Amino acid sequence: MKSTAGDEAPFWKTKALEEMSTDEWESLCDGCGQCCLIKLEDEDTGQIGVTRLACKLLDLGTCQCSNYSERQDHVHDCVKLTPEDVRRITWLPETCAYRLVVEGKALGWWHPLISGTQETVFEAGVAIRGSAISEKKVRVERYPAHIVGWLKP
Repeated sequence: MKSTAGDEAPFWKTKALEEMSTDEWESLCDGCGQCCLIKLEDEDTGQIGVTRLACKLLDLGTCQCSNYSERQDHVHDCVKLTPEDVRRITWLPETCAYRLVVEGKALGWWHPLISGTQETVFEAGVAIRGSAISEKKVRVERYPAHIVGWLKP
């Protein structure tokens, strides 16, 4: 799906999120794994703490869900993104293609729809490979110790 000069504009520039086919929607995900990091909300401030802990279903080598089609059956708070969610959720990464499309911004050079390969997500350092650990290795009460950044409410 790599875009080249002279071709018509790519779907993500011409269609609203709601107009995209399932294949187009799924291809917008760059496979970085950032949305699969566990987030914790501070009950007093409403701030969201992003941890380096990845969902138990995330393959940390490929940054792909190991059971994508049934993920919500195994992870009760897994979010299946919809166009409405993309406009509402504040914790989507700044590099997230869904967020970038809604904001009218260009996809990064490393996005597979631009580069033509999944490897550029890793080359650019956008993916969480090498920096995350599985939630399976940490007791729940230790999750706060793994917060790596805060998002404003």
